Amino acid sequence: MDYEKDYNIANNVVMKAKDSLQANLGKCTITNGTKRYNFMQAINLEANFEKTKEEIPILGKTGKGNKSTGWKGTGSATFHYNASIFREMMAEYKDTGKDIYFDIAIENCDPTSDAGYQIVILKDCNIDGGILAKFDADGGYLDEDMDFTFEDFEIVHNFTHLPGFIIND
Repeated sequence: MDYEKDYNIANNVVMKAKDSLQANLGKCTITNGTKRYNFMQAINLEANFEKTKEEIPILGKTGKGNKSTGWKGTGSATFHYNASIFREMMAEYKDTGKDIYFDIAIENCDPTSDAGYQIVILKDCNIDGGILAKFDADGGYLDEDMDFTFEDFEIVHNFTHLPGFIIND
């Protein structure tokens, strides 16, 4: 690998501003059993993948190594407070003890960007809790936050690599 050539500023290719993604151009759908919802109430959502690791002692080294042993998926979202789907899930759990698992599909797509679009499905999502009722006499609009976990995910479609992103194959 020729690091000197790859890191020479004269050979640098830069991203075009148009290839950044506009944050509010996206789609969020929730699938609960046979029902699928266009969750246009979504304001923001972030899903995180965290590897779990163990420190591994190694004879002959002063430092320890790190071994991946698994992963966990967590997320948080903010929605406009105008749909009862999550309150219905909490009520069903309260009344029956049956926990509700659902899928969330997130699509990012900005037609201006050459990056194209990405679709990720978070599978077997489970809410940590939520707001049952609220009001704000001094507020402008009502929203609600929700934390959740997920047990699997699928990347249905990847972004397209921008020109200059891959240095060599």
